[in-house]
Amino acid sequence: MVDVTEKKMDNPTFKSDTVLSDVHLYCPNKRHLMVRLNAVGQPVFLSYFKLLWNTEDLASEKHVREATTVREHQYRSGNELCDKDRNKLKTERELNSEGVEALLDDDGDLEVVRRPRSASDLEAEDLLRDRVYPVVLMKGKEDAFEDEQQECTCSDVVKIEHTMATPLEDVGKQVWRAAFLLADYILFKRDTFRCCSVLELGGGTGITSIIMGTVAKRVYCTDVGEDLLAMCEQNVALNKHLMEPGGGEVKVKELDWLKDEFCTDPEAPYSWSEEEIADLHNHCTVIMAADVFYDDDLTDALFRMLYRITHNLRNSCTVYLALEKRLNFTLRHMDVTCEAYSHFRNTLSDLENLQDRKIKYTVEPVKLDFCQFLVYERIEQL
Repeated sequence: MVDVTEKKMDNPTFKSDTVLSDVHLYCPNKRHLMVRLNAVGQPVFLSYFKLLWNTEDLASEKHVREATTVREHQYRSGNELCDKDRNKLKTERELNSEGVEALLDDDGDLEVVRRPRSASDLEAEDLLRDRVYPVVLMKGKEDAFEDEQQECTCSDVVKIEHTMATPLEDVGKQVWRAAFLLADYILFKRDTFRCCSVLELGGGTGITSIIMGTVAKRVYCTDVGEDLLAMCEQNVALNKHLMEPGGGEVKVKELDWLKDEFCTDPEAPYSWSEEEIADLHNHCTVIMAADVFYDDDLTDALFRMLYRITHNLRNSCTVYLALEKRLNFTLRHMDVTCEAYSHFRNTLSDLENLQDRKIKYTVEPVKLDFCQFLVYERIEQL
């Protein structure tokens, strides 16, 4: 919902109270099942995301997309046929009705004769109906995706609980495209991450940490908010079967970028033990974050946290950052801009140019020519 507040006639202010990720909209053939309401009353959905391990899977997915396109064309053609039928019938009626009075009932009301439905009408309706996938409310914790589960083996499906539209402060509860991009890179470079100790900043629903957990030894998936962390922990539990063969482990922990220290209060949920902090500092060689650069203040806080953590690591570390450049029209610039991305790049440059005797940061772009292992739209803004 968008509110328009007009202080002056020439100075309108636009305020949006919800943010929506389009990841789940890209796959119209997939159902998204509402499984429960979370602690703040938001509907939580369970979605299946298929892993494409080989070229046959990729070819099959391409075939599905092409078939969908063909069916859309057929539906449009069906509409065109319907229009032709209607025009033909209209012409015939006009010819046949010359000199004929209109049919009236006893009260003098016009009687309308309905024409029989043509085959093209029925065909078009069938095509449209086949593209409708209702959202179903499930009671309890039974798996209502039995038909989809039969089509997929346990090793090629990631189950993720998530929300679909939230206020800006809860965007971590949604699934975002850059998380899939980073997951693709992890699967493409499996040998690089094998047996590593990894820290994810702003893990959200946990999908990237789960994928990393299939190859890494230990992953600390961090974020803030008890409700979000509980959802993330649930997703880790749903996908343990993917991590068990490699012996990987994903630990869900709280890490607030606006605070200088780790949360070590034993009474607080998702707090750190002294042993876990020592393990992170002694063994972590990979830090990653996906789609966390949308607010300038949070971007600054993340880089400050990154600086503090890397200074305490015993080993050299590689940081992988994935994001989507979101283009917006701004009244201030009267143009399409990407301010959040520009601020991110400026902050990244400041980190690279930082004069520090203890540690040096170098920045390298990653070419996006690696294979795609998850079904999503890899747009050029990633």
